[in-house]
Amino acid sequence: MKKEITIPEKHHVSEVAGPEDKFIKLISKNFSLKIFVKGNRLILEGEEKELDQIVKLFHSIMDAIKNGYNISSYDVTYGINQIKRGQVVNYNEIFKNAIKVSLKGKIIVPRTYGQACYIEDIKNYDIVFSIGPAGTGKTYLAMALAINYLIDERVKKIILTRPVVEAGESLGYLPGNIEEKVNPYLRPLYDAIFDMMSYEKFVRLSHTGVIEIAPLAYMRGRTLNDAFIILDEGQNTNPEQMKMFLTRVGVNSKVVITGDITQIDLPVEKKSGLILIQSILKDIDGVKFSYLTSEDVVRHYLVQRIIDAYERHDPENKRNSQ
Repeated sequence: MKKEITIPEKHHVSEVAGPEDKFIKLISKNFSLKIFVKGNRLILEGEEKELDQIVKLFHSIMDAIKNGYNISSYDVTYGINQIKRGQVVNYNEIFKNAIKVSLKGKIIVPRTYGQACYIEDIKNYDIVFSIGPAGTGKTYLAMALAINYLIDERVKKIILTRPVVEAGESLGYLPGNIEEKVNPYLRPLYDAIFDMMSYEKFVRLSHTGVIEIAPLAYMRGRTLNDAFIILDEGQNTNPEQMKMFLTRVGVNSKVVITGDITQIDLPVEKKSGLILIQSILKDIDGVKFSYLTSEDVVRHYLVQRIIDAYERHDPENKRNSQ
């Protein structure tokens, strides 16, 4: 069976077919159909069911381009995987949750339905727990929203924290001053923020206290008002630390706690506060648990396969049943 797709003149064929037909090659590799480019048309040959799905995928790509979104190879791969799971992706539904992170219009775009729902959860709830594997954008998207809230003056400051597990939050024996001691553990937070903000702007905002990056131990005794607060690596808190952190939250603050409960660095005999909190707060209004999966991984395609392989190898993950 054969079908044709006409690409509107305002779109360049390479936008839809991909640079050097990369999108077409990805689709052809995963389905038993042939795709040819003839002028401003795509000619598809194959079985009817697959053709219908791929035609819808290309129309979804064109609709996203029409709305000004850039489609990447990852987006097409995600669309292919969605078809294999029985549905055709609607890129506009995902990309509409794009986050502005600069006054000049730089935006961060979610790449999966899970990520888009996660963004909606943060917007709609004051406390959100984001639980999922590495590479799903838990901290990155929370950081983007924190900057967005600061730009829009919905908060006065951003506070980023994580437990310093390897040093047991007793840092005295490490060489250097306190900043040098904790910086290696906070590095992932710096990496995320420097992807959205210049170093010079960060230094200016951190010197004035508008952005603060500190170990979790430094939150004790404080009340955090008018802030967007992110606790990263929440799986490495013990129950007492998690309670301490959550009871710091002041008025007009939004809190996101991120973590991967399959990668806990606490001593085996210690319980994870992020695991325990799921049962403690499960029925509390205003608190949301947002779960991401391997489907939401936005890294090298093998990362998703590695995560799935670990799940198959240890489906119960004994550490998580604490």
